[in-house]
Amino acid sequence: MKAEKWIRAGIIVSVIVLTVAACGKSQYPGFKKAENGVYIKYHKKGDGTVKPVVNSIVTLDMAYRLSDTTLFNSAELPEPLEFPVIEPTFIGDLYAALTLLHIGDSVTVVFPADSFFMVMAGMPELPEFVTAGEPIYFDISLKKIKSQEENLAEQTALLMEMKQQEQELLKVYLADNKITIQPLESGLYYIEEKKGSGPLPKIGDVLKVHFTVSMIDGFPLFSTYDREPMDIEFGQQFDTEGFDEALAYLQKGTKAKLIVPSHLAFDSIGRNQMIPPYTTMLYNVELVGIRSKAEVDRELEAARKVEDQKAQKSRLEEQSSINNFLKKNNITIDPRPSGMYYLETEKGTGKPAIAGKTVKVHYTLYNIEGKLLQSSKEMNQPFSFVVGQGQVIQGWDEGLLLMNEGGKARFILPSSLAYGGTARGEDIPAFSPLVFDVELLEVIE
Repeated sequence: MKAEKWIRAGIIVSVIVLTVAACGKSQYPGFKKAENGVYIKYHKKGDGTVKPVVNSIVTLDMAYRLSDTTLFNSAELPEPLEFPVIEPTFIGDLYAALTLLHIGDSVTVVFPADSFFMVMAGMPELPEFVTAGEPIYFDISLKKIKSQEENLAEQTALLMEMKQQEQELLKVYLADNKITIQPLESGLYYIEEKKGSGPLPKIGDVLKVHFTVSMIDGFPLFSTYDREPMDIEFGQQFDTEGFDEALAYLQKGTKAKLIVPSHLAFDSIGRNQMIPPYTTMLYNVELVGIRSKAEVDRELEAARKVEDQKAQKSRLEEQSSINNFLKKNNITIDPRPSGMYYLETEKGTGKPAIAGKTVKVHYTLYNIEGKLLQSSKEMNQPFSFVVGQGQVIQGWDEGLLLMNEGGKARFILPSSLAYGGTARGEDIPAFSPLVFDVELLEVIE
């Protein structure tokens, strides 16, 4: 289907946004240096006569790898890669290499892996499996070259096919589901499956709505039925034009099916590479309740007062909960002037953490009752940050500056050194003291 092709094309383009930065001056054995600085090795010469230029659209097979590890291979994708050639980002980069090729050429090009990971991928440091200065190799087989004008014409033709296909798919859907109701003047199909009662919504009312949304081929996109109904202010744009129109026809208890043609949805643009252009959308919608804006404001004010009361209770009981934790765990150390309890459990022998340096740590977070909330060890994802720069909570900056590489410590933090009066979800209410077990893995120079 054209829609499937459109989705695959979008995914492929997003997978490979190839912007690579400055490289070094190393020579690579077996590779020849072209006049434009590209280090290249030819495996096969094609019989094409045209080369890509900036703004050409190239279609190719491509894999990139380190000396012993393949990181990406377009052969695993449903179609060859296709993307535009841009101005070279540095002498000898991938885009410069592409301008050397003819259709049918099969080559390998090479440049430092540092540029790929730290500039293209935006990583703050190299992955552990990459050595600084290590080369990364791109194996390329050029299949097709299109000019910008040719590509535009191709895309326009594809859109016209998709527009025609939408009408055909809609006819099939209506026939298969024995839907004979006529669309409303706007083009929206509104099919009431259960009649509700009570008044229709007024501008400013807040509607409590359950709904599902899918594409006409049945691909599901979203549902509220695995969570609470959603509050929607009537009269404000919420979703597609067709969905928003249908809200006006609902009474409390109404259930309806909506068939929303693309001109009332995402038209010729589509959405986020998930919804192709010219896609008819399907909704199942249920109006659970209607409240006035004043009622909602009163509910929110009442909820805010409850939260304030909980926060004040936590603030008053905070020191008592810390004392209980210390007693339960036989901790007798005095707090530091800040109020932090720093308990060294294993002394580090490596480099000290210094303000302005990047540190890599493992941590485990507990609430003051001892409930495990989060662990980087369980996720196998060490956390890196610049210490002493306010990138983390205050208690972390203070505690890490007392540690050396290889060290382990427990931080018992009053809320003033954590999140203070700000709640962080259900597990960390306002004025929550927290406990962290921290291991300093590395101080990065």
